[in-house]
Amino acid sequence: MYDVLLTQLMDGTRKPGEPLNIGALSRELEVSQTPLREALARLEHSGLVQREALRGYFVAPAFTNREMSKLAAARELIEPAIAAESALRRTPEFIAELAVTIDELAASAANADSDADGFRLYWTSDARFHSLIASQADNPFLESAFHALSGPVQRFRLFMKAGHAHAARAATEHRRILDALAVGDPATASAEMLTHVRAASNRALMEHPDSE
Repeated sequence: MYDVLLTQLMDGTRKPGEPLNIGALSRELEVSQTPLREALARLEHSGLVQREALRGYFVAPAFTNREMSKLAAARELIEPAIAAESALRRTPEFIAELAVTIDELAASAANADSDADGFRLYWTSDARFHSLIASQADNPFLESAFHALSGPVQRFRLFMKAGHAHAARAATEHRRILDALAVGDPATASAEMLTHVRAASNRALMEHPDSE
């Protein structure tokens, strides 16, 4: 049920600010309320869903510019360090998996901004790329910090849906990270990851210059 609701949030079926009434969802999705409550609690922890006393659950509002900047600052500390560690622990299998995600991300560029399937391919391939690198770092503390940001990063991707995903640019940046990882160059991998995170944040801010 978590995956069903996550997909609906990311493909725009559920709009920012929309109420998520458990009874109505139970009837709509034809499931009992228990798994719905569990899924909504997980989504609340991620930041994609919020809950207020007497109001219940609702879809989180779009990011403000301040929130995006703060998220970018956190990612700039964590993800370059993860990339450096992963470069030291690369394997052929790891590199091959990353290459697949980049091919999928590039393939999404044609329609990521125009239909739900294209956008879904964009965000799933992008998320998989970053998650694989976090796992390959083999540092449970860095990986825990990365996963703590995974919900807000998904919310960031959802924010991008309101403008342009820039999937082609992201794929190019991912390839540069992959090239550094493939040759085991931690300094370059870290630098390219930092460049990518900053570029993604800057693109979002340019798309939504008036978000307060």
